Amino acid sequence: MATEGKGVLLKADSIAETFRTEIKSALSSVPRKPKLVGILATSAAPSKFYAEFTKKQCDALGVEFVLKKTGAAADESLAPGEDVEEAIIEANEDESVDGIMVYYPIFGVQQDHYLQQIVSPFKDVEGLNFKFHYNLYHNIRFLQPKTLASSLPSTSAADAPPAVNDQPPAGYVKSILPCTPLAIVKCLEFIGVYNTLLPYGDRAYGKTIAVINRSEVVGRPLAALLANDGARVFSVDIDSIQEYTKRPRQSPEERKYHPRHIVHPSTLSLQECLALSDVVVSAVPSPDYKVKTAWLKDGCVCVNVAADKNFETDVREKASLYLPTIGKVTIMMLLRNL
Repeated sequence: MATEGKGVLLKADSIAETFRTEIKSALSSVPRKPKLVGILATSAAPSKFYAEFTKKQCDALGVEFVLKKTGAAADESLAPGEDVEEAIIEANEDESVDGIMVYYPIFGVQQDHYLQQIVSPFKDVEGLNFKFHYNLYHNIRFLQPKTLASSLPSTSAADAPPAVNDQPPAGYVKSILPCTPLAIVKCLEFIGVYNTLLPYGDRAYGKTIAVINRSEVVGRPLAALLANDGARVFSVDIDSIQEYTKRPRQSPEERKYHPRHIVHPSTLSLQECLALSDVVVSAVPSPDYKVKTAWLKDGCVCVNVAADKNFETDVREKASLYLPTIGKVTIMMLLRNL
């Protein structure tokens, strides 16, 4: 942690360390090392770096990690993604494999989404299966493992118990959440954005948060998670701004659903959203995109998720705390999901 300038520059290491301790404790009580298979199908440098980083973290914690290379990752004369589907199916069927992660992007959004649904939900450590996404958006926090065998979602709140804390009741397990949005939530909990005096499930109440980028990988699930925890969220994308708030329970028809976020159109500009936001999270995959420091609310918290810095260099002149990267926390969420 550094305090040069006005705001605090917070490194992710201290946050990741709390989960490293939790994971070590969990691993000490299992009969064997869990086995994670990483599937690398391209020669893209970021994917290769992430695969190497995953292996390093697994080795340090005592998790067995096996990297399966296919396509251009195995042989540059091959097309990216060649045989990747077969590699996923093999890992699904291998009883010694506990978790599967695939290094995206490979083909592009739509075809990659198809591959994400090929990964068995019983082994999906990234939380990208439709079943987990459905639960995330519907604020269903626990599930019975046997329900993962069915592709049919349920609308009924009676099918899942209410979440009074983060511990699942007997017969249930936590629904897996995607690693990066979950990592951001854990960072915000760590720095005190979440109010632990409030009831579980509403601890972000009273906070206004801007999430810049509405991708299905990070932006939209993060906005939903934060709104499901009670925050007022501005979801900002290239062509629109939406506002997410938590659905109130009113009519009998409403009661069959879990209280969850709803989406409203917003007439506010980005500048107006930032002026109201206690927290700004930016995940724009472009080196040219910068959040204007002048537009930020004094004393806000800024979190950079993109590989490139989305904030201007003087961000700490307005922000009380700036977190420039969350990668080390993300990998801990992956291993926590495992």
